[in-house]
Amino acid sequence: MKADRNSMLLYLVTDRAWAAGTTVARQTEEALRGGATFLQYREKTLRGDAFLAEALELKALARRYNVPFVINDDAEAALQIDADGVHVGQCDMSAAAARRLVGRDKIVGVSVQTAEQAAIAEREGADYLGVGAVFTTPTKPDAETVGLDTLKSICASVSIPVVAIGGINESNILTLKGSGADGAAVISAVFAATDIRAAAARLLTLSKEVARHGEQA
Repeated sequence: MKADRNSMLLYLVTDRAWAAGTTVARQTEEALRGGATFLQYREKTLRGDAFLAEALELKALARRYNVPFVINDDAEAALQIDADGVHVGQCDMSAAAARRLVGRDKIVGVSVQTAEQAAIAEREGADYLGVGAVFTTPTKPDAETVGLDTLKSICASVSIPVVAIGGINESNILTLKGSGADGAAVISAVFAATDIRAAAARLLTLSKEVARHGEQA
């Protein structure tokens, strides 16, 4: 699997906080049924065999729905389960280091907050960028927001796909129009919904409008 602009449309990031009474896998499958186009496994509580077992379960779902699957932060785990790749933040490792670890055939995504960081990540071999937080987000309440102007600047400065992340939901996603973003990464906007599948479907429709507008800008 490769990370292209179409796969950025509805980029799903897992979060166990919303899985009370169910499982991350069941929630994720509902989102994939609704049209999620990319899956990132972000897990801060599980370790060892439990982490790998759930990662493998999600990898199987991603294969079934034909979407790319990456693991957040952990390049070694991505290799161990043969995920499609890894996503790293500025404090985790450089794009160059991630590329060396996973090789040329795996996906490397990088979180950036400035055009300078974006240029470095692209130069070092990143396949796509996550830019945020574009809005304040309950998932990372201490995350610094980058703003729409910075998002637009980053999108204009690189040739690889860019996904916006951070506090994006149905009420604000259309403000990304004209930014150049190829899609939106979501967590609570999908996982906290009563009907996950329907929420994903609505967000996919809105994200397509954002991406089309970006192409015309």
